[in-house]
Amino acid sequence: MAKQEDVFKTIVAHAKEYGFVFQSSEIYDGLSAVYDYGQNGVELKNNIKRYWWEAMTMLNDNIVGIDSAIFMHPTIWKASGHVDAFNDPLIDNKDSKKRYRADVLIEDEIAKFDEKINKEVAKAAKRFGESFDEAMFRQTNPRVLEHARKRDELHTRFAEAMNANDLNELKQIILDYEIVDPISGTRNWTDVRQFNLMFKTEMGSTADGAMEVYLRPETAQGIFVNYLNVQKTGRMRIPFGIAQIGKAFRNEIVARQFIFRMREFEQMEMQFFVRPGEELKWFDHWRQTRLRWHKVLGLGDEKYRYHDHEKLAHYANAATDIEFQMPFGFKEVEGIHSRTNFDLSQHEKFSGKKIQYFDPELNESYVPYVIETSIGVDRMFLSVLCSCYEAQDLGNGDSRVVLHFPAPIAPVKCAVLPLVKKDGLPEKAREIQHRLRFDFTCQYDEKDSIGKRYRRQDAIGTPYCITVDHQTLEDNTVTLRERDSMEQRRVSVDELEKILGDVVSLNSLLKKLI
Repeated sequence: MAKQEDVFKTIVAHAKEYGFVFQSSEIYDGLSAVYDYGQNGVELKNNIKRYWWEAMTMLNDNIVGIDSAIFMHPTIWKASGHVDAFNDPLIDNKDSKKRYRADVLIEDEIAKFDEKINKEVAKAAKRFGESFDEAMFRQTNPRVLEHARKRDELHTRFAEAMNANDLNELKQIILDYEIVDPISGTRNWTDVRQFNLMFKTEMGSTADGAMEVYLRPETAQGIFVNYLNVQKTGRMRIPFGIAQIGKAFRNEIVARQFIFRMREFEQMEMQFFVRPGEELKWFDHWRQTRLRWHKVLGLGDEKYRYHDHEKLAHYANAATDIEFQMPFGFKEVEGIHSRTNFDLSQHEKFSGKKIQYFDPELNESYVPYVIETSIGVDRMFLSVLCSCYEAQDLGNGDSRVVLHFPAPIAPVKCAVLPLVKKDGLPEKAREIQHRLRFDFTCQYDEKDSIGKRYRRQDAIGTPYCITVDHQTLEDNTVTLRERDSMEQRRVSVDELEKILGDVVSLNSLLKKLI
């Protein structure tokens, strides 16, 4: 675990050094759990969003997009349940004066049992070598079985307390398992209490006339209140979906693990409207479809898993998370929820407006049920960054850091490098760069040795480097270097658009989804 934590720290440092992510307001000592995306980070982030958007709106005839406002009428959040129920269970340590989420403290304790099991498995694998049967070891080893029993016992107790919203039991679990404050090392805890996560502000020109409004904690409600507008103007017929990418804000107390949990973040959400009674069929469809979207990136199928919810939100009748193996364990990157007709019914009730759908096939009106897919852009960004980072030992004392980004979402698609800064090579390299820049994000670099320039491009994940040398002036060919294999070959300048286009186009990913 310590090694994985070191790797994660290295990745965070790399993200800053190479212009992916910066601490917000850094020159003023930063703002906790708020980050800015640098020149390479914004390109990677935009490419991830494009991949999601086009997979949703271009590959599905019945899904369209909107962009709703961040500020919304405050009654919307009363109707949705956020005013009354959007809370986290918090606990304070009296010695460190630090505040924590009680559920996160307990989840970390559960994870410790998994760590103990994995350590036992790793030791046995090293001891027995190729003859090691991991599945049999997990089923029969007494120490593994004892750790698993304790983990399951804690997990069951924790799940029951969360489902019952029993704050006293959450504290008792923390006391019974002797969970300590990571800073003070003490168990001097306060009672657990609920804390609402929404940010408040005021809208209006005067203090007396100002209306209290919220920064939206999710983008979904902007879709729900526009459902009928989109359905009528787009002449949409059920089943159909509405997609949106936008910022959301949560006053997270436990904001940690870099950009994994932030106070200002971005979501990619799609709400799919279906007939009542058909929601679980569509829930299973989107559950599978969304996992395929992730796996097509090629980050490693074994790094994904489903986690079905034991405690369902007040609006759901089915829910699952797609979890990705981060350096700090399996964590949620996307949620798929069957939200029933809760949201639309609530907005119909609180607004007094009829927002039902007339189904011409059934010849009846009803409030549609909804399947939601919701993915955190920042978490997706982090999963890509962590899985693609590699420090390679090339032998003979040589090494490199490389980001193996899938070529279609890489921030920079190619770099054009003159071998030397003379003899007309820079001019020819600029000519090639200007030719390619209409189709590809392309960099030009002439500083330092060609080897150092290759390393710089590896470190930001550029799939191809194009080296212009003296032979280029003679026969119009260049050296094309591939990032992952580092193989080099001579190709004609006239072939570059096709060679690059076949590999770096988003179409190469989208076609795999069909």
